[in-house]
Amino acid sequence: MAHRKPHLPSKTCAACGHPFRWRKKWERDWDRVAYCSKRCQREAATERRAARQRPS
Repeated sequence: MAHRKPHLPSKTCAACGHPFRWRKKWERDWDRVAYCSKRCQREAATERRAARQRPS
């Protein structure tokens, strides 16, 4: 029998928009987690940097 965890909280990734569930490694700072992966976090930072460098 598979172990299922339907009671875990979930959020939507700020970069890609996909839903993701709570993980044990995020236990202490779940309120601050905004991205589903390091890749999404890195891409969002790259886009923020590019937006700052664009001329107005």
